[in-house]
Amino acid sequence: MADRQRGGSSASDAETVEDRKPQSDEAHSAFTPPLGVPLPAPPEDEHPTSEFAVPEGVAPEPESEPEGSAFTLPPGTAGPSTTQGTPYAAFTPPYGTPKVNLTKEVPWQDRMRTMLRMPVGERPAPERPGKPDEAGPAVPRVLDLTLRIGELLLAGGEGAEDVEAAMFGVAHAYGLDRCEPTVTFTLLTVSYQPSLVDDPVTANRTVRRRGTDYNRLSAVFRLVHDITSQGLTLEESYGRLAEIRRNRHPYPGWGLTVSSGLLAGAASMLVGGGLVVFLAAAAGAVLGDRLAWLASGRGLPEFYQFVAAAMPPAAMGVAISASHPDVQASAVITGGLFALIPGRALVAGVQDGLTGYYITAAARLLEVGYLIAGIVCGVLMVLYGGVHIGGAGTLDPEAALEHVERPVVQIIAAMLLALSFAVLLQQERHTVLWATVNGGVAWVIYAALADTAEMDPVPATAIAAGVVGLFGQLLSRYRYASALPYVTAAIGPLLPGSATYFALLNFAKNELNAGIASLTKAAALALAIAIGVNLGSEIARLFLKVPGPPAPGRRAAKRTRGF
Repeated sequence: MADRQRGGSSASDAETVEDRKPQSDEAHSAFTPPLGVPLPAPPEDEHPTSEFAVPEGVAPEPESEPEGSAFTLPPGTAGPSTTQGTPYAAFTPPYGTPKVNLTKEVPWQDRMRTMLRMPVGERPAPERPGKPDEAGPAVPRVLDLTLRIGELLLAGGEGAEDVEAAMFGVAHAYGLDRCEPTVTFTLLTVSYQPSLVDDPVTANRTVRRRGTDYNRLSAVFRLVHDITSQGLTLEESYGRLAEIRRNRHPYPGWGLTVSSGLLAGAASMLVGGGLVVFLAAAAGAVLGDRLAWLASGRGLPEFYQFVAAAMPPAAMGVAISASHPDVQASAVITGGLFALIPGRALVAGVQDGLTGYYITAAARLLEVGYLIAGIVCGVLMVLYGGVHIGGAGTLDPEAALEHVERPVVQIIAAMLLALSFAVLLQQERHTVLWATVNGGVAWVIYAALADTAEMDPVPATAIAAGVVGLFGQLLSRYRYASALPYVTAAIGPLLPGSATYFALLNFAKNELNAGIASLTKAAALALAIAIGVNLGSEIARLFLKVPGPPAPGRRAAKRTRGF
């Protein structure tokens, strides 16, 4: 043991001696204190600091409230609720949720136009009748019914905005609130997306045939009103739609032919014709109508049908001019043109353009251009032949401009023209009287402004057409029906038949400057009619009240400020 203790002491002395020996330069470190300097006390714990740490002696800032979200309702605000009482997904538009009056006493056109102009997230959910857990109708069947109703409306000449409103109203009534209908000139599309995470369901339908039948159009409007207001089942709606398709026209074919002759004869009386001119214009229009039906039965396009329909009135005018130079033959051709000018398509095209449906408006106006070109071809062929043969040489455009004021005769002729036009449009019998009276009012206003006040024909036509649109929209809103049966026939006395004839006759005589001036005047009158009708309808929607609670406003299209 002593040896061990002695050995341990020797080892300790050796280590001490070794520590006292000077060490090499490699043994020195920049972090080792030199000899004689006491070592610093080791830190208790590691506390890394940051430049963002609050210094000692400074009180920390109070914690801020958590940031809100644009998709959550503010505290104390009650969100909208469904008919079952459960709240919607939390969403509030930047400017608040608009108040929409969806009471069934308001016309469905106003209700659906208001909702159609809203973004999808702002639209109120539809009222779903029945139990909360009851499944609604099948989505494909609802979309099919929606497209079939829209097809009948678009084929009947209804404006694109009203067609979209009707399609949205049908889909909304059956529970498809996230629905987007789209209407172009020949294509109808409707898309439904159940939620933001579900795939959309889209269906479309093409309109291949168009027919003028305002009786069917009114029946479709009543069906849409019953679907949106009375809650028809899907089977009942399909049954009503099948009945509408099977309905026969209210007037026979011979009645339409006679109405075409009466329309042309009444138009010839408006421009100064007498009894002989009335009979000649009526005979020419009847022959033209039969030729057009024959061309249609042979499957010829509508362009050639208008060419065939325009030739007999022109030939009748040339024959009258050659045989009876003292008779105003120009009025015969003018009356025939009144029966052919596509005023319905013109008004619908300009209305689509004014309401923002530019593709459909361009297509409608292009159709009007083709139909007028067909009329021009038919009349020019006859006039060109008559000028070379010698019969049309006595047709003097200036002679036709001699205006004779016959207030009673012209008012009766204007009302007869509107009556005949209403029959040609296959209107319901109870709407014919209103359209006839509206046409007489339009002519009285135009004659008072153009003849008595000596106003330019273009603004006088626009004002008279505005009154027609105002009265037509008023009647339609009180009857929950389309405004077309009350408006289209009433603008018949205002159509630019005489200006169109003067242009064609000057072209046939190779007087291009006079022809272009007359054609420009005819285009200006046509645009004045269309804009006046649309403006009158908008004024009715803005200021005229309807039965029941006040109607909601319709959002306007956003102004682009020129860029």
